[in-house]
Amino acid sequence: MSRKYTPKVVTANDLRIGDVVYLTADNRWSRLHAEAELICEEDHANTRLAFAAAQRLAIVGPYLADAKAGPNGPEPTHFREAFRTRGPSNYAHGKQVDLADV
Repeated sequence: MSRKYTPKVVTANDLRIGDVVYLTADNRWSRLHAEAELICEEDHANTRLAFAAAQRLAIVGPYLADAKAGPNGPEPTHFREAFRTRGPSNYAHGKQVDLADV
């Protein structure tokens, strides 16, 4: 019996600014995890990862991260990925600055 596939999102770092980004269903890179494409099939996940890996001038270090469906889009299931959604931890810059104005 095969094991159940855990849904994934494709994540990487923006090559120019270093921020964490997520691949959307319409082939954009978003800084918001909730906008990521939630991939529920292994073959499709591998295809999307290959698509991301070919974008060497835009992103670096693409990989598949476990996720689950949430009320506002995909949500991370692992502490590391949840931490990455909040931005740098050493001082307020990047996503943390944007969230301070909310």
